[in-house]
Amino acid sequence: MANTPSAKKATRKIAARTAVNKSRRSRMRNFIRKVEEAIAGGNHDAAAEALRAAQPEIVRAAQKGIVHANLAARKVSRLNHRIKALQA
Repeated sequence: MANTPSAKKATRKIAARTAVNKSRRSRMRNFIRKVEEAIAGGNHDAAAEALRAAQPEIVRAAQKGIVHANLAARKVSRLNHRIKALQA
């Protein structure tokens, strides 16, 4: 249990940051889910449009430190690869 005022403040800050990070991570996952659902549906145009919306969210999550930059790049790359496979 935090005793000093600075430790109590740190606890409050951590709780606030955790809530923000959780919200951002959830938002990113929802955008990714929309892309994957469009891919599963086999609709190339809808999947491409969903990826155009999801890509900035994924990159923003990496910039904010929610996910690692390499993970963000890998997710975008793999989703893009799956969408291109739909067209072929």
